[in-house]
Amino acid sequence: MNPIVLPSNRPPERFYRGGARISSFRGEPASAPREPEDWVGSTTTIRGEESLGLTTLPDGRVLRDAIAADPSGWLGDAHAKRWGADARLLVKILDAGQRLPVHAHPHDDFAASHLGRPHGKAEAWYILEGGTVHVGLQEDVAAETLADLVSRQDVDGLLGLLHAIEVNPGDVVWVPPGELHAIGAGVLLLELQQPEDLSILLEWEGFEIDGPGEGHLGLGFDLALAAVTRTARSLAEMGALVHAAPPSGSVFPRDADGYFRLTRMPVHGAAVIEPGFAIVVVVGGAVDLAGELLESGSTVLVPAAAGRLEVSGDGELLVARPPAA
Repeated sequence: MNPIVLPSNRPPERFYRGGARISSFRGEPASAPREPEDWVGSTTTIRGEESLGLTTLPDGRVLRDAIAADPSGWLGDAHAKRWGADARLLVKILDAGQRLPVHAHPHDDFAASHLGRPHGKAEAWYILEGGTVHVGLQEDVAAETLADLVSRQDVDGLLGLLHAIEVNPGDVVWVPPGELHAIGAGVLLLELQQPEDLSILLEWEGFEIDGPGEGHLGLGFDLALAAVTRTARSLAEMGALVHAAPPSGSVFPRDADGYFRLTRMPVHGAAVIEPGFAIVVVVGGAVDLAGELLESGSTVLVPAAAGRLEVSGDGELLVARPPAA
């Protein structure tokens, strides 16, 4: 099994605008106005869809089916023994062509109990092009206050609850399940998340979505908002959630590593990608990986059975992986 260079995989007609920065990053033609997400090496579908969002391999197979047929080959023996054919990872390149709405994602227990899903949705971001992100409450908020802001669609009130933080390329943002957040316009990022499409929308005015009908995941807002964290984050806590990545090695906080892992790998001459299932993104320069020249914007799907991979050149890689088994 060899590494596979992947083209972009952009579900059309998403509810918010974006995509031009992905096209520029990947060196591809201009996209439609609402293709703001590239689902890289995806075994996950958009909520309510049978196949939209899934990655198709060059041989015509869907990646999800290929992994199901050979979990050990794709994910490694230890991973397959613990989790079977569940890759436990979704990687996206996301371009916020407009500020995203204030929203949150449920945790594992809530998703299992109320939605019948095997995962919630923790996520973390590596910033490729900077701007403003809104993450975490500045003050505790009562359930009644939050519900009132949502029902009245008080956008200024909702956004005003959150810390607004300027981020730059190379910064990382950890968004635990339940944490309210919104990505500001102009931000391009690499997102690692649990493999689900589960969002609780507190805001929907100006977006192409039926917020009252779809924003609560079919649960009603009284129940859905119970999955939202209403406790404030101190400035010290925010420093743990949002900070500059180290120049090399693991970049996310330790709490994120139980969900997914991301390694920053500068390449100046020669380097090695250790064995294991991974999604590799070239974010600078150009490198030779397994005999193929890859420039910035390239994405590569690496099966565990590909083994130890030598890389050469002058560039920078981000290596995304599931949690350690």
